Amino acid sequence: MAGWPLAASAQSVSKVARIGFLGAASASGYANQVEGFRSGLREVGYTEGSNISIVYRWAEGRYERLPDLAADLVSANVDVIVTHGAPATLAAKKATETVPIVVAIIGDPIASGIITSLARPGGNITGSGFFSPELGAKRIEFLKEVMSDLSQVAFLYNEDNPTTLAVFAAMEATARPQGIKLLRFPVRRSTDLESAIERIVQARAQAMVIQDDGMLLENTRTIAGLAIKQGLLTAGGANLHREGGLIGYGINVFVLFRRAATFVDKILKGAKPADIPFEQATRFETSVSSKTAKTLGINIPNTLLVRADEVVE
Repeated sequence: MAGWPLAASAQSVSKVARIGFLGAASASGYANQVEGFRSGLREVGYTEGSNISIVYRWAEGRYERLPDLAADLVSANVDVIVTHGAPATLAAKKATETVPIVVAIIGDPIASGIITSLARPGGNITGSGFFSPELGAKRIEFLKEVMSDLSQVAFLYNEDNPTTLAVFAAMEATARPQGIKLLRFPVRRSTDLESAIERIVQARAQAMVIQDDGMLLENTRTIAGLAIKQGLLTAGGANLHREGGLIGYGINVFVLFRRAATFVDKILKGAKPADIPFEQATRFETSVSSKTAKTLGINIPNTLLVRADEVVE
């Protein structure tokens, strides 16, 4: 993915293009991702305040606000709407059938009901996705590798995220043959996290897999901190190890947000989203925190350490 070419120039766009950015989380929590998108725009020739402007709308983790925010962007006459995640993308899709929509990142665009085909997305939506069900299943395997007697794993997820069922099914298909019971713990707000993890401990789960969800990703450090206090092993997105979690496995989110700029560029130059194939990430990063392992009193197998792209000592 890092080697994807970024298109040459935006000189053919004469007017100041307006991009609507519909965020499921908050501006502060997604500052790095937004900078990835903005850097991508600069690389393809756009300068904010000169030939492009960005109108932001943030749901602050309250997904019920997304339909109104999406409608607000449509009313603002933006040329393109950029979204991330299934909840925000579905809200944008329901708000307009004409304004082009670029999805910077989504777990499973087909299972979410966003599109029916990657090669021919049709309609007004295109962008990038990744295999979130497969990632969830792989995280189960990593946890089993670290704890051979693993028998109960909690799945922490946002019940307002439509990718949940597909992810849980893939995880359960991996867990069951290994004698692992998968427990579900839904949340909707960041204020639900502490009580959810308390319930996870009461259920005697030994480890926890965290869903790739906007609100949860924004609160990764809080989740990891609560898990450590309770002695829970954790597996989640690629950056989990940097926030105090044990095992991170996933995609480089910054790269995908930067890549979204090239989709925007194509659309502003006349391409139709229906004719731009949806791309799927093919490179996944594995990371481990030896520091967190020591705090939890466990040993990371050398077989996992040598495969990791990054190890936090």
